[in-house]
Formats: sequence, structure tokens, C-alpha cells
Amino acid sequence: MVKRFLDFIISLIALLLLLPLFFILWMAVKMDSSGPAFFLHERVGKNGKPFLLIKFRTMFMGSQHQSVITVGQRDSRITKVGFILRKYKMDELPQLYNVLKGDMSLVGPRPEVKKFVDLYSAEQRMVLSVLPGITDYASIKFRNENALLENQPDPIDYYITHIMPVKLQLNLKYIREQSLGVDLSILIKTIFAIVK
Repeated sequence: MVKRFLDFIISLIALLLLLPLFFILWMAVKMDSSGPAFFLHERVGKNGKPFLLIKFRTMFMGSQHQSVITVGQRDSRITKVGFILRKYKMDELPQLYNVLKGDMSLVGPRPEVKKFVDLYSAEQRMVLSVLPGITDYASIKFRNENALLENQPDPIDYYITHIMPVKLQLNLKYIREQSLGVDLSILIKTIFAIVK
């Protein structure tokens, strides 16, 4: 209950403070390419319940149908503004609204698409016992995930066999150890990782 209260208060204050930045980013996305500034994508949330995750759109319209993951530092589907937003993780900022709604938490396992969740083992599905988050241990460790996938002959297979299992191990570690102190530590490390 304390975590949900803090999530609500922090996300509400952050959304209010970031409104001017949101407007600037909204304008930048709209001017850079045709289509809506926000992108909604279905993800699997707590207890397997699907929800719509919101981001600033970073790809050209229709590009998401080609692949569920992006590959390399400069995927051709990514717009010029989208590249900058992704580099500094600013495309994730609208997820503060998901936190406000209660679909997500500030810290928790990153929500996956159903295609990958369907591959989870019974133990791995434990990550669905908590609210997904904007950041977690795996987000820090795999901050440059696109670069890792760039030179793989089959990026999706490499993600499933090499990256996803490590992410899930880190998510299960978070669930075992979760506390307000751990959440604060992850938030601070995330900020440092982005700045670095």
C-alpha cells in the first residue's frame, strides 16, 4: 500500500512538473514525422492482465508491425527525433501516466509483449505477481540492448535464448528482495546510467 501511495504521488507530481517538457517533445515528434505523438502498445501486466503501455512515438507509422524488437543503434524504422528520445529514455516518460493509473509502478519488472510471456516457465511467470515497472535491474544491465542484438543473425532468437532468461533472473531477484530501499537504489542507478 505504501509503494502504491508513493507511486501515485510521485507520478502525479512528476507529470505536473514535466508538462512543459511533454509539450516540447509532443511538438518535436509531430514535426519530425506524420502520425500521433504517442504510441500505445499492449503489454502483459500484473497477474497476466493486458494493458496499454504509452510512450512517445519513436518510429515511423506502421513500423511496429515488422518486428517486436528494435535492432542496432540506428534501426532504420526510428525517426530522427525518436533516436534522441530513445538515447536518453525520454520516450518512456509518458509511462508515468501508466503508473498514475495503477497499471505500472516506478520500479518493477519491465512489461513484455504476450509473444514472449507465453514462453515463460512456471517459475518465470512469478514476475507477473507484481506490477511491472518503468525501470528495474534488467533495464540498467541491458541499457544498450539494441547494440547487443545488432550483429546477431536472428535477433529475436538471441533475445529469447540469451537476454530474456537473464532479465527474468534479475526480475525474480527483485521480487525476492523488493523494498522501498531497493526501489530507491534502482531509481538512482537508472538516473546515473542515463546521464552516463
